Amino acid sequence: MKKAIVLLAKGFEEIEALTVVDVLRRGGIHCITCSINNEEEVVGAHGIHVKADNLLEKTDVDKYDALIIPGGMPGATNLRDDDRVIEFAKKFNKEDKIVAAICAGPIVFGKAGILDGKKVTSYPGFEKDLGKSICVEEIVVQDGNIITSRGPATALYFSFKILENLADKVTVENLKEDMLVKFVEKNL
Repeated sequence: MKKAIVLLAKGFEEIEALTVVDVLRRGGIHCITCSINNEEEVVGAHGIHVKADNLLEKTDVDKYDALIIPGGMPGATNLRDDDRVIEFAKKFNKEDKIVAAICAGPIVFGKAGILDGKKVTSYPGFEKDLGKSICVEEIVVQDGNIITSRGPATALYFSFKILENLADKVTVENLKEDMLVKFVEKNL
């Protein structure tokens, strides 16, 4: 079974983090939340208290196939400013594992220096923090093992893209049907 880890720091964007966890778990992926704050409870950008599944210092990140960075402020900057997170991003990228970030989250990858020459997207205004990447305005962008997305409204599609990489397209299509995403898209 594939495994994914979603890193949480104080001020994370709740919808971006928890949507990923929900979708991946529904799709049969072992996905955990992991606090970088040395305590299990992490308060999101909108005051929602979340109990993380584990603490970063107690987690063997080598056992995971995907590293996921939510946005939110100051959550994204808190993740960016943690040297452990930067090292994990570099390590996952070097091992060609999935590294995914949404909203302001790609600033972590910009600081890690893994975006140069890569096609990426982010929340508007963070492009200057994404190294020498090729910034585009798309819902979800995948360039190799790097997946990026725009923000809260794109969280579901970001999650589906990660799931597609960890499982397959059939799993994603079945889940879209079960979650009524296809119904919504057909009736917009």
